[in-house]
Amino acid sequence: MRKKLFHNWGLKLASLVLAIILWFLVVMAFNGPQQKTFRNIPVDLINTELFEQENKVYEILDNTNYVNVSVIAPSNVLSQISESDITVTADVNRLTDISTIPIEVDVNSSNVISSSSSREVVRLNVEDKTNKNVPLSYVTEGEVADGYIVGNVALDLTMIEISGPASAVNDVQSARVNVNVANASSSLSANMEIHLYDQDGDEITKESIRKQTNYVRVSVEVLATKSVPVYVYYSGVPARGYLTTGEIDTDPGLVKVAGTAASLLGVSNITIPGEMIDISHAEEDVITSVDIQELLPDNVRLADSSFNGNVTVTIHVEPESERRVEISADKLSIINVPDGLEAELAGNADSYFVIIKGLTGSLSELSEGAIIGIVDVEAWMKKQEISTLSPGSYYIPVDLQLAEGMEPRTPMTVYVTIRRAG
Repeated sequence: MRKKLFHNWGLKLASLVLAIILWFLVVMAFNGPQQKTFRNIPVDLINTELFEQENKVYEILDNTNYVNVSVIAPSNVLSQISESDITVTADVNRLTDISTIPIEVDVNSSNVISSSSSREVVRLNVEDKTNKNVPLSYVTEGEVADGYIVGNVALDLTMIEISGPASAVNDVQSARVNVNVANASSSLSANMEIHLYDQDGDEITKESIRKQTNYVRVSVEVLATKSVPVYVYYSGVPARGYLTTGEIDTDPGLVKVAGTAASLLGVSNITIPGEMIDISHAEEDVITSVDIQELLPDNVRLADSSFNGNVTVTIHVEPESERRVEISADKLSIINVPDGLEAELAGNADSYFVIIKGLTGSLSELSEGAIIGIVDVEAWMKKQEISTLSPGSYYIPVDLQLAEGMEPRTPMTVYVTIRRAG
């Protein structure tokens, strides 16, 4: 048995060595060095507090803080490496005069043959840090629901402080919140994002600019609206020989007001009281402007921001005219004759003439045949303090039934004969 074991031992040793070499070659073939590229790995800047200590700020240029990292390692090692095992850093302590920082790559594996990044440095723009206060305003976007308007808009801040590179901060001219009120029918309140703008109204979105706050509380009042007429009263009378035509013009005659639904319930018109317009001694149209804002109820305002509240009121005044008209006797009626008496017009006149005062237009349209007169015996007796009327003839006034604005120049009287009845 021993002879068999050591028989041809040289050949057997050579076979063993050859097997070991073949095994090594196979292992090397299947687990040889491989390369893998990990893309868009962020570069971590360290010791950035040094900029703060020097009152400097920086801005990374051209996305140089992202690199592709190539790792070479045995295939069995490489298969176990992930992005989380790769650390890419740039130390501010190594900042060059041309504002670049060398990039260093570290892979958390002891069996890595080599690693490299797609670029060598992070490029920066380094400037002095500056602060600036800019005004904060708002703009509404969209249209509220039909029948509503935007009332007061209140911001918790009217100015905000920004900081960053001088070149970027100096470009900022204003800050604004964009308030969406589309289809709103009730008041709104929310935290809204602040945007920065240059002098041309273009938005600035540079990350290097810091705002003291990114959001501001905005309260938006949304009010119901209603259109109501303007009613006008006046005091005084025109000069002697002049009359008002009864025509009053208001510009505008219809005004849109706004308020809560409850506050608008009782608003049906806006009334200008008589003490605000005096036409005493007027000899021509009285034209005046009245600010109706002071006449609005509490919690009600004008809905149109372009309307200042001034309503122009015109009270039309014209010279008084006269016209001589003929009144037929059969158009005069005698009424309220005391019991036991009867009355008739004395004489045989078929008609009577009277001068009527009024506006030219009204007098020209007056139809003589349509004028009637009332002779009220009882009313005349009361005025004369006559308790018992004796038969006889008396001058009794006639109440002519004329349109408003017309009257006889002098009171008209007729001669009436009173006799006992029967």
